Amino acid sequence: MSTPALSAADLWLPEPEEHDFPAAADYLDLIFDAQRVRRIVTALRQAQTLTKKAKDVMRASQLPLLPADNVHVKHNIRKVHAGGKLSPVLLVRGQPLVIADGYHRVCAAYHLTEDLDIPCRLVNG
Repeated sequence: MSTPALSAADLWLPEPEEHDFPAAADYLDLIFDAQRVRRIVTALRQAQTLTKKAKDVMRASQLPLLPADNVHVKHNIRKVHAGGKLSPVLLVRGQPLVIADGYHRVCAAYHLTEDLDIPCRLVNG
């Protein structure tokens, strides 16, 4: 389902949406203590948005690529094809990289075009 004509500007919003930060906190709460979660989410809010390749985010996270027919991945792919844009992903450096928010969006981007840059916020864990 590769779509090479798409550019990063076609797929992504310039900044994360507000609801992404509490979603990241909910996920990170499963991994880290509350104080560390607050520190990480504050850092994610303050970090500059940068870009990384979908294939590199997937490799660093060591997560499996969800199939294009996964309900959430499919929703994101359809959103892009309908002219909508995806929110940048929130990442935490670690071994492996933690996708705090945006796993389905990364998988959707990979299926659309794995070499395209993904806007993200990246902080130390």
